[in-house]
Amino acid sequence: MITDAAIARMRATECERFVAANPRSAALGREAARHWHRGVPFHWMLDWGTPFTLFASRAQGAELWDADGHRYDDFCLGDTGSMFGHSPAPVAAALARQAAQGLTCMLPTEDAVVVADALAKRFKLPFWQVTSSASEANRAVIRWCRGITGRDKVLVFNGCYHGAVDDVFVDLRAGEPELRKSLVGQVYDVRAHTVVIEFNDLPALEAALAVGDVACVLAEPAMTNVGMVLPQPGYLEAVRAACTRHGTLLVWDETHTISTGYGGHSATFGPLGDLFVLGKPVGGGVPCAVFGFTAEVAERMEKLRDEGEKGHSGIGTTLSANALALAAMRACLTEVMTPAAYDHMLPLAEVLAAKTRDVIIANGLDWHVAQIGSRGEFICDPTPARNGTEARAKMHGQLEHALHLFLINRGVLIAPFHNMTLVSPATRPEQVDRLAEVLDQCLKTLIGSDR
Repeated sequence: MITDAAIARMRATECERFVAANPRSAALGREAARHWHRGVPFHWMLDWGTPFTLFASRAQGAELWDADGHRYDDFCLGDTGSMFGHSPAPVAAALARQAAQGLTCMLPTEDAVVVADALAKRFKLPFWQVTSSASEANRAVIRWCRGITGRDKVLVFNGCYHGAVDDVFVDLRAGEPELRKSLVGQVYDVRAHTVVIEFNDLPALEAALAVGDVACVLAEPAMTNVGMVLPQPGYLEAVRAACTRHGTLLVWDETHTISTGYGGHSATFGPLGDLFVLGKPVGGGVPCAVFGFTAEVAERMEKLRDEGEKGHSGIGTTLSANALALAAMRACLTEVMTPAAYDHMLPLAEVLAAKTRDVIIANGLDWHVAQIGSRGEFICDPTPARNGTEARAKMHGQLEHALHLFLINRGVLIAPFHNMTLVSPATRPEQVDRLAEVLDQCLKTLIGSDR
């Protein structure tokens, strides 16, 4: 029902509207281009599909204002970094207090004790470490798993994303492992030490683990970086059992699936992994991440330390676990990421999913909505994907960019990479209503332009 010509027409119209409405952002972009490569301090800021980058002026709760004074209902929330709202008051206050008392000093503060206790209680793992990002945490976890198992391979799922981690950038194309084509400066072939299979494929998992050379399975409980791929009933439990049976460590990366419940997916619904990674939102958007592990893994780590040569381990950076990050995590874990927050987020996300489905049906489209906790996505295809290959095939880049631009021009932000939304503790019902209304306008515009 939606033709390429309709998409192109709407895209052209919306580009003109965007340019006319955002002169200050355009001017700032020209000024920034003097010395920022490609005009932005980080290239992902170009991924919104707009004619030029919007410049933000401030963000609070589930709202964002740009340099031209436009207000947005924000369902992107910094691509999960601000999943619990922009600048939550407890985090902002903690940062202000700590900023006056030292930012980093290569020593723990009292906050470290509170943070560790909170992590252990919430996620049901007894030991923890702090890094500066989930990318760094995943790199550390992979290194530890290889070290303590004596095995060289990591198993990941086709279409995964676990941050800037070389070992995970292997895809399946026509059933064959292939280095991700977008990698920059890749000079060695990680396929020698990385196994990639499809999500939800138990026979493939059993066959890969039976060889006996896989140190760890690194996975999200639900894939959220290739659209959204949900686990089939019993699949996660079967992954846990297979890892245990074959002596492979199971690592859950819950940087995104923390959206599912107070303990993330693994501590809320099970099964628990041997290791656990949480990045972006754990400090309310302050750069930091954590990884946790079982007592058995901790014991094996210490054994490896005792047996190995002392010195640089390849794990950690100078600013990991700095005092500012610990203050932010303490405030976020104890005062922001609360059961009450989830009691607000999860039901409202259900409302958003239902309203999105209603809009799709009302416009006669055969799309579907996927949801896991407060994270949802509408996919421009009738059937849910079972794996990364199917998920990629369901992506419609030009249509998605046109949709995003239409929403932005009417004061609504969703994640720029696909059609993903987040509901935060600060999100209000009227914001959900407005997203549904604007999406309805967008679809009617697309469909009506061909009539």
